[in-house]
Amino acid sequence: MRQLNLERLFVNRYQTLTVTIYCALAALPCLIFPHPIALLPLAVIPLGLMFILRKPFVICLTFILFSFFRLHEVFPQLDPIKLPLLTALGSYFVLFWHIILTKKVQVYWRHEHTIFARFFGWVVLGIAFSSYPPAAFGSFTSVYVKIGIMVMAISWLMTEYWHFKLAHLLIIFSGLAVGGVTLYNNANGIGMVEETRVTIPGTSLGDPNDLSLVLSFPMSYAVALATTKNTGKFRTLLGLVSIVVFVSSIIATQSRGGLLATVAVFGIFGLRIIKSKLLLISIGSFSLLILVAAAGISDRKSGGAAEEGLDESAMGRIHAWEAAFNMGVRNPLTGVGLSLFLDNYWNYATHSRAEGKAHVTHSTWFQVLAESGFVGLGLFGFMIFTIFMSINSSLKRLDRNKDSPEYDPHMTAIAVGTYAGLAGFCVSGSFLSQGFLWPVYIITSISIAIANYIDNNYSAEETAQEPTSIVNEDKIKKTGKDL
Repeated sequence: MRQLNLERLFVNRYQTLTVTIYCALAALPCLIFPHPIALLPLAVIPLGLMFILRKPFVICLTFILFSFFRLHEVFPQLDPIKLPLLTALGSYFVLFWHIILTKKVQVYWRHEHTIFARFFGWVVLGIAFSSYPPAAFGSFTSVYVKIGIMVMAISWLMTEYWHFKLAHLLIIFSGLAVGGVTLYNNANGIGMVEETRVTIPGTSLGDPNDLSLVLSFPMSYAVALATTKNTGKFRTLLGLVSIVVFVSSIIATQSRGGLLATVAVFGIFGLRIIKSKLLLISIGSFSLLILVAAAGISDRKSGGAAEEGLDESAMGRIHAWEAAFNMGVRNPLTGVGLSLFLDNYWNYATHSRAEGKAHVTHSTWFQVLAESGFVGLGLFGFMIFTIFMSINSSLKRLDRNKDSPEYDPHMTAIAVGTYAGLAGFCVSGSFLSQGFLWPVYIITSISIAIANYIDNNYSAEETAQEPTSIVNEDKIKKTGKDL
């Protein structure tokens, strides 16, 4: 009987090895994460592996949402589970599994990929010529390399119709979670800076300007959901409620960049609805005045009406921009290196330490100039221009196909939401250092995925009628000559 059991054990040695490894791994969470909640993911690992292998885009999207909205910081109860780490590892695993092994994920390359790769490669090249390569390389490995991987991952994995609908809704819901905490903090006086500006303390959103930028991104998708016809009553209502939450939250931050981004987002939708440009400009200007009054900008400690001339906030930005420009002039090719602006600030600042303190660039454009040079700024600007043109082309193709069987209003909603989100980023990003963080790269990857989806699901005859008719006419002429 013992011999029989040993034979069975030998025959099923692969199963035995698997169970042994799994049991050994079961002890690791207790050693790495000494918290009871950390053991919960262990029970669902087998089901989780099956799920992420069948739905790889979901795990990738979850990683993006936690990275962008910092949900594990906004809700500290989630931090012990280490969801960003788990979803990051899961994303890399499914990419390797489905690209290398199963080949279920079709890898493709578009013009937008090339433009992004040029800028990304230039930033990587600049690390070797930076003022302090170890620090630049550390910043690259901690954040920027993940951004590079995820731009490709999202564009390759986001291929089906339900992917776009899911991303649209989850971005809005994640934004509502952050907006809800923002309004709660504002109502209870939690995390206030300068006594009147709300933040989420203890998180990466502890700066009201950063918080307003994060909220402006889902706001663009909420406006798209509310203004696009035939998306359904529930989604329209969700969009309207979300708009109220996002605008109220941005007002509570008293961020001038956030208010400008709000006007820019609504302006994109106004361009599609209002034909008169003069009327649109008038409405936009009046809306901005109302938002500034509602936000109480004049009551701010810095940048308020109490300060004469250039306020401290504006002066700090000017000093930072001067330092960034000098970095670009003296290092025109590669700049001072990734995330090394502050380390080099006093070497390039035009004011003395007595006249002010070191500031971050407070501008995406000046940050890119300082840390990647004029060449990097040119590549970055061309990338933004390319994405604008790509989304605009996608919207035009969708609009031309409104009467076709393939058309779906949800695709139009996420396309115009992405377009408005990029416009909002360009405006608010002019007052924030976001050149090497998630927002613009998420927009880039989604716009590439939209363009690829339209190419694969909308017939060329319907989306490019004029070129097709010319080709057909040429063929007819040639056929007539042959006859």
